[in-house]
Amino acid sequence: MPSPRMRANFWTAGAVVALALWTSACPTMTYPLYQADWHLSTTTVTWIFAAYPIALIPVLVVFGDLSDHIGRRTAMLLGLAAELIGVLLFVLATDVTWLLAGRVFMGLGVGLSLSPASVAMVEFGPRGQEKRAGAIGTAVSALGIALAMVVGGALTEYGPYPLRLNFLVLAAAIAVVACFVMAMPHHTAEETAEPWRVRTIVIPRGNRVVFAAGSIAFASSFLLGAIVLPLGAKIAHQLAGSTNALVTGSLLSVFAVSIAVNALLARRLEVWVLVTLGAVGSSAAAWLFVVTGATHSMVIFFLASACAGAAYAFDFAGGLTVLSRHAAPHHRASMVSGGYLVGYVAQGVGAPGLGWVVTGHGLMAGLLTGATAFSVFFGAVLVGGVLVLLPLRRSSAQRGGGRRMGRPGPESTAAQERGPVHRATHRSG
Repeated sequence: MPSPRMRANFWTAGAVVALALWTSACPTMTYPLYQADWHLSTTTVTWIFAAYPIALIPVLVVFGDLSDHIGRRTAMLLGLAAELIGVLLFVLATDVTWLLAGRVFMGLGVGLSLSPASVAMVEFGPRGQEKRAGAIGTAVSALGIALAMVVGGALTEYGPYPLRLNFLVLAAAIAVVACFVMAMPHHTAEETAEPWRVRTIVIPRGNRVVFAAGSIAFASSFLLGAIVLPLGAKIAHQLAGSTNALVTGSLLSVFAVSIAVNALLARRLEVWVLVTLGAVGSSAAAWLFVVTGATHSMVIFFLASACAGAAYAFDFAGGLTVLSRHAAPHHRASMVSGGYLVGYVAQGVGAPGLGWVVTGHGLMAGLLTGATAFSVFFGAVLVGGVLVLLPLRRSSAQRGGGRRMGRPGPESTAAQERGPVHRATHRSG
């Protein structure tokens, strides 16, 4: 059973994950205000949103395995510092340039902090319970999104300085969590003693097929975010008839609540089942947003948000579990960073593409285009779940049966061969 210190480190890492998602979604409820007060087009708004994943991508490419070398704690602190700068730029913003710069720093911060925090949750959690860490990671991600929607909606509708107060509250939260991260160990046993050098994300040859299946499942959640985060408030106002920012934020928070609830359910499901349900649910959610526009129904919008949240939970937990569980030794952070890279590339392309269609042809045309294009991607995820992950599950079950019969599996054999000499080469906090 984990010690109190281990549990504290686990939940501190979870708080960093929550802050990363809060930071990524924090402008959602202020985008309509920017459009109204600064006369911005939907294309401009989606480019502001996309500046975040576009900035994050090179961070993942260059620094994907940084925390394997400098430590999870140091990487998280660097990320939190960049997030804080980005949020404060939004507080001070007077035009689009400030917003773009703020989103760039947010992307840098999330890129540096999210992957090591996700890995730290696995490392500080109970051994052999990677699925639990993945499910809780999904739930705290949902909490971060919910805070962005509800806190942002309430402060935007009823608080003073509606374009700034939301970001001041987030800045204070980042500063508090950074203090807790300072108390975490400098290094963990899973890190390598080799010095860090600039290199791209390394996916071992034997992991590449599994990585492809896991990462596109992971990326499905980011494509759903490309609909909900930059366009959710606009859909609620223009198509579902909501005129109150808090009501809109509450409706959008259904997306986050559904993520959290279904993340708990995800703990009980096989990985290939998660990926399959995520792919089917993602396509259904995209088309329910189209139905919202056709019916102008707030009930359908509610159902679309709930369905998107469930699919996000299954996509995220399934993909993260695949990438964490099947990583080669000392490549776990690199595998997870690679998954985030694929996800943010998908989001960085998907969001501006939708914004361009919406600006030129209207919101309904954008939703129809997104539902059609994204469903093709979700279909690829479904194929990967059936053809790659289901056989992988059967292979794991066979190895487990061999161990129960007294034959050591490949993991235990490798551990015996490495012995104490190998373990001594790693630093621990």
